[in-house]
Amino acid sequence: MIEDLSVAARSVPLARPWGADVPANHVLLVTLTLDDGRTGTGISWTPQIGAAAVRALLEHDVRDAVIGLPAHPGAVWDRLSARLGEAGRSGIVPIAMAGVDLALWDLECGGRSLVDVLGARRDSVPVYGSGVNLHYSLDELTAQAARWAAAGHPAVKIKVGRPSLAEDVARVAAVREVVGPDTALMIDANQRWDLHRARTALRALERFDPFWIEEPLPADDVGAHAELRRSIGTPIAVGENVATAHGFRDLLTAGACDVVQPNVVRVGGITPFLRIADLARVFDVPVYPHLLTELSGQLALALHHPAMVELVEDASLTDLGLLADPPPVEIAGAELRATGAPTRWTARRTAGWPA
Repeated sequence: MIEDLSVAARSVPLARPWGADVPANHVLLVTLTLDDGRTGTGISWTPQIGAAAVRALLEHDVRDAVIGLPAHPGAVWDRLSARLGEAGRSGIVPIAMAGVDLALWDLECGGRSLVDVLGARRDSVPVYGSGVNLHYSLDELTAQAARWAAAGHPAVKIKVGRPSLAEDVARVAAVREVVGPDTALMIDANQRWDLHRARTALRALERFDPFWIEEPLPADDVGAHAELRRSIGTPIAVGENVATAHGFRDLLTAGACDVVQPNVVRVGGITPFLRIADLARVFDVPVYPHLLTELSGQLALALHHPAMVELVEDASLTDLGLLADPPPVEIAGAELRATGAPTRWTARRTAGWPA
């Protein structure tokens, strides 16, 4: 039975800030203690805002709800979801639940790797180069793309959605020239467009053969995504800001996307991630886990559909100092493989923030 829940708050500086207002990510290390003395640790994570609210939710409502429950990920997740529903089913609620769920999976693994527990379907997965780079100058952007190309990544991803469409066209053209015609080029609008602007932009950008357009529209606008997909040739990827299995169900049943991208923390942990992956499998739609490379990589090794894993430059969990040695995965060139080591969370290169 769960006897206690504790939270440690950390601020993690980014070597490459994700903008003037995002110099760091915020992480909450959530530790569960069982009545037999065993402990498991997970993380709740938010790049920019909401971490203090997540911490308060964990230390009060979540802690009260989990004490006395059996240490079973599915049972606890369902109980918490029902208990916390009044506070919402997206945003800070699943982010808080993720810390608990990942801690329970830490206990479930019992010193084994997550891949071993889930069952690997492949020996390796490709890694694609990615960056939060909309604020980069054109020279900075092309230099980053050149690094990815030199490292042999089979695909790269850049941000679009500058104030001027001409700027987006120039930047995508320059990156396509740097990486060459044989490298898949993903573009990510981070929900910056409306339907009309998305159609206009993609007419201008389709000649550069984008592998997908990611989050072209507000993430919860299912109808607009479906309408856009009917009117363009570029595949649509969406899901990093979709928090529930019902939200993914609605996208899939509406025929609104070609790829789904659940973020394991934003959906509430490994338990709901696996449920979403099973749902996507029914629709024969591939799952590309979003961010959190070392955790996403282990999940991708166990997914039904082959996938690529996102590696944001200088912002992996290892880069941020959140994983203890030895790491659960290793990246050689552009391939990620499991090492067989468990996922052990730490905070060796981070600092707490004021209470």
